[in-house]
Amino acid sequence: MTSYKREDIKAQKTKKKRKQRMITLLWIGGIIVFLVLLFAIPNIYNIIKTNSQPIGTFVEITPAVRPLENGKTLGNPNAKVKIEVYEDFQCPSCKEYTNIVEPQLFQSTYISSGQVYYEYIQWPFIDSGSATKESHQAANASMCALEQGRFWDYHDILFANQGAENGGSFTNKRLQAFAESLGLDITKFNKCFSANTYSAEIKTEYQKGVDAGVNSTPSVFLNGKEVTPGVIPTYEQIKSAIDSALAGGG
Repeated sequence: MTSYKREDIKAQKTKKKRKQRMITLLWIGGIIVFLVLLFAIPNIYNIIKTNSQPIGTFVEITPAVRPLENGKTLGNPNAKVKIEVYEDFQCPSCKEYTNIVEPQLFQSTYISSGQVYYEYIQWPFIDSGSATKESHQAANASMCALEQGRFWDYHDILFANQGAENGGSFTNKRLQAFAESLGLDITKFNKCFSANTYSAEIKTEYQKGVDAGVNSTPSVFLNGKEVTPGVIPTYEQIKSAIDSALAGGG
């Protein structure tokens, strides 16, 4: 009889300990869930709020003619000089470069004559701390435009409508409206955009920039060497670097 009581008491103590452990685990789990919701809800709210805003007005563009356009590159892939430009569509300095420097380069004969191969490379970094991820979504949208052979036109409409960083200029609805204004197949675009089809390619290009030492945008590399590290290069500086490379000086 004594042995039975001891085993019974031991079983009750074990059961009580298990119950206490379960209560403790439930409390810990509840605290974790609360903390997750505490941080997640504001981000979710911001995303819903941003993407529920009206499209509003935006600048439409007239597509430009560019030399030897192919995807997000221009020129002869076998050219002696290869220029790679790392940019973020939300970057104000990139807009300045696009509006001032690029047109001069595109209007020169370097690309059209096959001497220079020019490539845009995605380097979205401005939205790294943002819930809305407007840089990444703009990059995603531009790649879906590329799928229809219209990367450079979409590139232009993005910079034409650049606003405050993560301020709602590149909401999903606006990015889709840009595509529609350019006459893209909107069903195909939306399917590509919603699926984030080119996420892996964008990550690969971003990592390529990291490996090359990119830490700001725009970063312009000529034959693997940055033209003016940390500073927006002028057309004259790029021209000088091109002429030097063509002459065999690097």
